[in-house]
Amino acid sequence: MTDSPGCGRRKTAASLMENLLGLLRIRVKRGVNLAVRDVRSSDPYIVIKMGKQKLKTRVIKKDVNPEWNEDLTLSVTDPSIPVKLTVYDHDTFSKDDKMGDAEFDIVPYIEALKMDYVGIPSGTIITRVQPCRQNCLSEESCVRWSEGKVIQDLCLRLKNVECGEVEIQLQWIDLPGSKGLS
Repeated sequence: MTDSPGCGRRKTAASLMENLLGLLRIRVKRGVNLAVRDVRSSDPYIVIKMGKQKLKTRVIKKDVNPEWNEDLTLSVTDPSIPVKLTVYDHDTFSKDDKMGDAEFDIVPYIEALKMDYVGIPSGTIITRVQPCRQNCLSEESCVRWSEGKVIQDLCLRLKNVECGEVEIQLQWIDLPGSKGLS
């Protein structure tokens, strides 16, 4: 007996859902004091990678303190895979210049998501992640319970560049039919 066309795709989608823990929404808030790569400014955008997934913000013209306030969503199957963030300067006639990169671990955030939050007031800090050599945090990052959601604000110091930080916020989205975190 042969499979009908498209059957393989359905099986792949079903197995992806079985391994999928949920979605990680990364709100790319803003860049602070980013490096100048053009004459007086830069045209920054951010690429976020996790495993084989790659997402990109829009380009903001002539701004070293850009405000994106843009949501990018990653599918999470293995929370131990670090998330890599790279800032680029968009150039029209040449290769885009790299403006630094950062990497962060979502395991502390995922662990905080597994706790029970019945009766906890909004704004409660669940856990704190301290800056260290193993992460790119420029300051303490708090995972907190806010209006029925677990969120984490991160301020990432860019590496491999003279200056710059990027502020992001993590939020989890449970997907019906996915494996979930339990």
